[in-house]
Order: sequence, then C-alpha cells, then structure tokens
Amino acid sequence: MSTHIEAKKGEIAEIVLLPGDPMRAKWIAENFLEFPKLYNDVRGMFGYTGTYKGHRISVQGTGMGVPSTLIYCHELINEYEVKKLIRVGSSGSYQPHINVRDIVIAMSASSTNGINNTRFVNADYSPTADFDLFRKAILHAEKNNIPIKAGNILTSDEFYEDNFDDYKHWAAYGVLAVEMEAAGLYTIAAKFGVQALAILTVSDSLVTGDSLSSDERESSFVTMVELALNVAIL
Repeated sequence: MSTHIEAKKGEIAEIVLLPGDPMRAKWIAENFLEFPKLYNDVRGMFGYTGTYKGHRISVQGTGMGVPSTLIYCHELINEYEVKKLIRVGSSGSYQPHINVRDIVIAMSASSTNGINNTRFVNADYSPTADFDLFRKAILHAEKNNIPIKAGNILTSDEFYEDNFDDYKHWAAYGVLAVEMEAAGLYTIAAKFGVQALAILTVSDSLVTGDSLSSDERESSFVTMVELALNVAIL
C-alpha cells in the first residue's frame, strides 16, 4: 500500500493504462477487461485490475495535469513494480488536418510545465515515447486499418490560456495537439527505466472550434482504448 494507492502488493499488473478521468478508468475496466477488480478508490481515483485476451492489465485514473499524474506514476513504478504505462486521454488539435475523433500518438512531448527546469538547469530535456511501444502501436494500427497521426504534442499547464491564439506559435512548429500529462509521464518513465506511451483521441479542435460532447467522447474513445490494450500485450 502506498500513500495514494491502497492496493496490496501483487494486486496491480505490470501493465497499466492511465486515463486522467477516474470515471473513464471505471468505464474501461467494465467494458474492456474480464473480471475487473477494484483495488483503489482513495480520493475517488479508481484503479482496477482484470484481464484482456488472457493478459493481466490494470487501469488507473491519474487526475488532470503533470503533478497529479506524477504522483500515481511514481507510486505505480516504485511501490508496485509497474513496467508499462500507457496514457489514454483526450487532446485538442492544433492542425487543420487533425480532426475530432482522430487518434494521435505522441512521439515526443513539448511542454509549458516546469518539471524539468530544476533537473536540467539552462538546458532542454526532450521527453520521448518508448520506441518499442511506439513501433508496436504504429504496426498494429497499420495492420488493422486504424488511421493515426504521430508526432510532437504539447503538454500544457493551462487549460484556459490568457491568449487563445498562443496555440498558433506551437502549430507553426509542427506540434499536433495539446494535452496535460504526457511530458511528465515520459520523463518519469525515462528516469526509472520503464516503458511509456501516450495515445490520444482528439476531443476538440482549436483550429475549427469543433468539439465532442461528454457522451461522444466516451463512444469515440473505444478505438483508442482497444489500440492501447493490444499494444500493451504485444
């Protein structure tokens, strides 16, 4: 049992899917895992373990933003010996060719977060996906005719920017989409030598203003979750 996760040793699998929303963790467990068992509800941050195609897999809510995500990732890695962490979350498109419901795989994560400023003074660290998981995601998507986009994304500390048009600066440098957790995930995974990947569904577009409702988000995330689960067990 750790500070924020009440699971006993052995109750969490070596593979964990990480949605930010704890209710999405519950939805994933109930709709994709066989025999899901709740191992955590501390602070309402649900965690479940079950099986998928005979493989043991857990799903753990992390909350929004890098600080909250890092708490759960640190404890999962160091207290429960998790080896694979796959974020499944929503994102906002920065590019006109990336639309709502599209799937974006984060090769790397630029950031407005200060997590690495104290680690790498007067230098820039580039949080990057695990190559093996990234390669498996691309191959599985191609084999199963799942359209995906892949590239650099932005992990932002702010959901509501003072200047809405700030996104255009990032877009001009090829950043595909924005979310709030991946840079932290990739950094802590690299620090402790485990695998990490962020797979995102576009829920809204800053370019067109299109967005999904809460119900539409749930139904649109099916492809992303199935992709993540299959990548996890390859």
